[in-house]
Amino acid sequence: MSDTSQERQTLSFDSDAGSKRSKFIAGGIALLIALWMGSGYIIPSEETEEAAAPAPISPEAVTVAVRGSQADSVTQVFVAEGQALPDRDTMVRAEAGGEIAEVLVAKGDVVEAGALIARLSTTARDSDLARAREELSRAQREYDNAQALLDRGVSTVDRVSQARATLAAAQASVTAAEEALNNTEIRAPFPGRLEMLDISAGEFVSTGEEIARLVDNTPLTIQVQVPQQSLKDIEEGQTAEVVFITGAEAQGKVQFVSSSASAETRTFTAEVRVENTDGAIPAGISARVRIPTGETRAHFVSPAILSLDTNGTLGVKTVNGDDKVVFNKIAIVRAQTDGIWIAGLPDEARIITIGQGFVNDGERVNPQPETGGDSESEAQPMAGVPEIDELEEQPTGDGQITGSAEAAQPEQVE
Repeated sequence: MSDTSQERQTLSFDSDAGSKRSKFIAGGIALLIALWMGSGYIIPSEETEEAAAPAPISPEAVTVAVRGSQADSVTQVFVAEGQALPDRDTMVRAEAGGEIAEVLVAKGDVVEAGALIARLSTTARDSDLARAREELSRAQREYDNAQALLDRGVSTVDRVSQARATLAAAQASVTAAEEALNNTEIRAPFPGRLEMLDISAGEFVSTGEEIARLVDNTPLTIQVQVPQQSLKDIEEGQTAEVVFITGAEAQGKVQFVSSSASAETRTFTAEVRVENTDGAIPAGISARVRIPTGETRAHFVSPAILSLDTNGTLGVKTVNGDDKVVFNKIAIVRAQTDGIWIAGLPDEARIITIGQGFVNDGERVNPQPETGGDSESEAQPMAGVPEIDELEEQPTGDGQITGSAEAAQPEQVE
């Protein structure tokens, strides 16, 4: 048995013809697997890229409510607050000093031009006039005698000249005495109403002392201040509507526009003349002046639809034919209690009434006609509603261009 184990040898297949072929096949397979696995790092497959990239998500368009609007012709109006001034207002003064002998009118009376208001005592002036007339008579006689003697050749030319000078002085004294007598009568310089009468019989007044105030308010002059930016729209001869604080209304014309601005306010003074034939409208009261300056196209909308862009510009958002949002810069033409008239939109526009705060300029939206009557009713002007001009929020005296619509209600286009 031991001999047998010593003779046992290890089996070997190296001498087999197919033994090396299997090693090459296994190595080739391993190499192919390694190359295939490494190719993913060098040349990524399209399927892998498509799987890695997320699919784009299209945002859903925001739904907004829109209302069609048609522009109307609106008359632009310059509106300003002013004060009614009388045509003439003066203090009546005594032209001579003396005692008041008689007062013929009372405070509040309406007098005509030249009407006698009061009369001073004439005793001293009557005496002065009589004396001056006597001196004139004497001087006239002396002149006549000197001239007669000169004609006969018994007088000189110098004596005649002296007599002529004396006569002229006497004539001047008579004229002065007559003027002084006339000055004792205090008369109204023009027709008007006596707003003040501060004299009574028996009082003594000095020369030049104020005794009465006379006011003529036929016609009235309404004085307003025109801002620099509105000066080009105001011209002499334009018609104007004037509403007084008492409720009275009148028509007038612009009669004066200053050519230099106030150094303090940088505004220009304009005056509107209003006929006040019966004097029913008192002077000194406040008045609102409206001067038509032209026409423009405007839409009537609710103030709630106004918005601001990133620069703080006031505007309105509309939807164009491609259902994209358009931000329109606007100007307020006129304000009323139920809405405002704005310019800056096309004649026909689809205005966003609900949802304008959630969309931006250029964004595509899903426009839907507004439902319900709330928004639409707010955008309809109502007949008989008083106007609220933007001027009410401005300092007194400054004017502003606003507008008035020719139609009672703007046409709505759905």
